[in-house]
Amino acid sequence: MNSGSHDLNTTLQPAAAAWTVLVVDDETEVHDVTRLVLRNFRFADRPLEFLHARDSTTAINFLRENPDIAVILLDVVMETDQAGLDLVRTVRERLGNHLVRIVLRTGQPGQAPEQAVIANYDINDYREKTELTAQRLATTMYAALRAYRDMRTIEAHRQGLERVIRASAQIFSQEHSHHFASIVLEQLTEIIGTERGALYCKVLHPQVELPEHFHIAAATGEYKPLLDRNADEKLPAHVVGSLREAYLGRKHVFGDDHYVLFITDSGKSESLFYVGEKASLNELDHRLIEVFCTNVAIAHENLHLQGELLDSQLDMVYLLASAAETRSRETANHVRRVGLIAEMLAIAYGMDEKEADLLRMAAPLHDIGKIGIPDAILNKPGPHTPAETEIMRTHAELGAKLLAGSKRPVLRLAADAARAHHENWDGSGYPNALRGTEIPLAGRITMLADVFDALGSKRCYKEPWPIENIRAFLTEQSGKKFDPRLVELMFDNWERFLAVREQLPDLPGE
Repeated sequence: MNSGSHDLNTTLQPAAAAWTVLVVDDETEVHDVTRLVLRNFRFADRPLEFLHARDSTTAINFLRENPDIAVILLDVVMETDQAGLDLVRTVRERLGNHLVRIVLRTGQPGQAPEQAVIANYDINDYREKTELTAQRLATTMYAALRAYRDMRTIEAHRQGLERVIRASAQIFSQEHSHHFASIVLEQLTEIIGTERGALYCKVLHPQVELPEHFHIAAATGEYKPLLDRNADEKLPAHVVGSLREAYLGRKHVFGDDHYVLFITDSGKSESLFYVGEKASLNELDHRLIEVFCTNVAIAHENLHLQGELLDSQLDMVYLLASAAETRSRETANHVRRVGLIAEMLAIAYGMDEKEADLLRMAAPLHDIGKIGIPDAILNKPGPHTPAETEIMRTHAELGAKLLAGSKRPVLRLAADAARAHHENWDGSGYPNALRGTEIPLAGRITMLADVFDALGSKRCYKEPWPIENIRAFLTEQSGKKFDPRLVELMFDNWERFLAVREQLPDLPGE
């Protein structure tokens, strides 16, 4: 299995795996008591496994050899008065480990005052040893492991979505159908890995109740000798059963050790099957495969519909945008309206029509980074805690990083919009506190288009605002949150912007 798939599968560990906790303290009694108090502790139905270090050097070696350490219980004063604090900097800066949760435990708080330590060091909790009762230690461990799990989930989604976007870029670059199936198989392997290989079955006579054979038109790994043979005559019976189930149900089928992906074009001129075998498929695997398969379907459509290439690319943009928006239970038409409103603002601002049309396709991707935010935070109906806010705010930079590597102008522009759509005109925004025209125009336009439409839409945390309240908010925030020139242009064309919602209303039940 390639390294990419290994990273993904180790990110979401099996339920039976233990959480690894590193105890760093020069007092033997501290190690013994910690192990004793937490011997029956479980989080998410997983126990703890302890590693013990009595100095910084040993701790660093453990961290290098065990990248899955979830929590460090760290003493401050060991071989030196600042040994623990120096180790924190080593973990975060030299080792580049920003996922492990660090709980500082000190018996000499005067050596490391709490306020100064929290302000100057990237730690996650600060406790005096005298206050760490059995109950308090367990509570601290619950909080640390919950944060670590959520951070790993975000990282898994980020890595997975990066692979999907890279793979999608590869299949969209194909101009010849005879290369298409092989490229898709290669990219499937890149996304999640296969243990035996993968194959592509072309249905020779589609749109029948069940074809006589599933012809193998492309294959990788151990399946290469089966090229141009019939899968139903060469594959194990349970895999053939999944092929038939996928074809008859027009759906993806996930077995215990394999998956079958159903792809078809809008004209249903042919149906494609992708089959791979894998030791296990977790929820993230399923999600990545399904997103990629939708992209594959769009790319396949493009090969047959060259005259509608632009519309197909636009569908791809809305699909990726909807992947994030659907998770936050917002309307599918919201992303489309944001694109149209952004285009109208861009033209009113003086942008040429070609660039404005590009922004129409790019702006809907501004929140694509939300796909890396846990559902519990994204869909929370009440206010976020400071920690949840910090996680939520990562979606801007995450979205930009996912999109910026592309050579395609629409995705590069989308990266600018994603990174800058929470930057405020007065410099109070994030992630870079840009001010005024330092903020890319795509970001300024996208922010106003997004906020204008979102205020008039129902969300999990609010009802739609009345039109007069929306206008009052834009007026009040002009020159603070929004580019005042853009707000002026919106007011000059107010009825045209309101008409966008009438043209693309939220669908019933959304």
